[in-house]
Amino acid sequence: MKSSKLIVFCLLAGTLVSCGPKAVIKGTVKDAPKDTVVVKLLDVNVYKTLDTLVTDASGRFVYKLAVAKGQPEFVYLFHGDTKIASLLLNSGDKVALTATTKGNYSVEGSEESVKLQQVERDFADFIAGFRETVGKASENASESEASEINRELSRQYVAYYRKAIAYISANNHSLTVVPVFYQKVNENFPIFSRRTDAILMSAICDSLKTVYPESRYVKALETETQARVRTMALNTAISNAPENSFPELSLPDMKGKNVSLSGVDAKVILVHFWDASDAAQKMYNVETLLPIYNEFHSRGFEIYSVCLSTDKA
Repeated sequence: MKSSKLIVFCLLAGTLVSCGPKAVIKGTVKDAPKDTVVVKLLDVNVYKTLDTLVTDASGRFVYKLAVAKGQPEFVYLFHGDTKIASLLLNSGDKVALTATTKGNYSVEGSEESVKLQQVERDFADFIAGFRETVGKASENASESEASEINRELSRQYVAYYRKAIAYISANNHSLTVVPVFYQKVNENFPIFSRRTDAILMSAICDSLKTVYPESRYVKALETETQARVRTMALNTAISNAPENSFPELSLPDMKGKNVSLSGVDAKVILVHFWDASDAAQKMYNVETLLPIYNEFHSRGFEIYSVCLSTDKA
């Protein structure tokens, strides 16, 4: 629909239906007149493109999104590849948004969106400081300098981790806590990586379910929480399991003489199972295990090697 004030392209597909409860975004992208803005929905863990808008000569646009009652939606606006705004919209929200193409924005009319903005700012500040500290490390750093950098990184992580827990605990009925649980320094370093985090996640999940029982974000968090609780229980069971002796093995050696595992006189024994028909495993014996054996055998190390091949020769 065109008017003298704005141009909006709307796709009535998926959740964007013409009837039912809605949230309304009245936005201005200051430095993007007659430009495109992409609206994306967070579908649990991936972005789903909902629509592409065209702003008017002043960078303004209006967008209406269907939002079911009791099921707030995480909605993000992009200009090209840059995320310029993050919103958490409830049914009936009327949001006034002012943004720039560099990702600076202000939002009114949605308390949850304001909270989400602060959550993302706090995390961005932490990441910026963390990376700055990492950047101080160099190959020529002394051992004391490297230790000091590691201590500072640890201090920064612990400080942010505690801040995140404090926010989650104070906002246990807000969906803005959900993305906090999934924050990562990098792919191999999630903020909430401790086994005991499952206890906090479980408690928060129970709180959120009282307010948003049908939310797909809460259901996804519950699935993640249950997996973590099972892992924590398994680790606890392993830690508390009584120590048992190893199962006895008694097999013929290359000369046909039986050798029992319990009869091997060594401080440390590596029980190694391999297959002689696999060339890679034979090379592993020669290139990896043999050097280890030669280096540590004199100090009480022995290898009890079990070949699984059915061919006796």
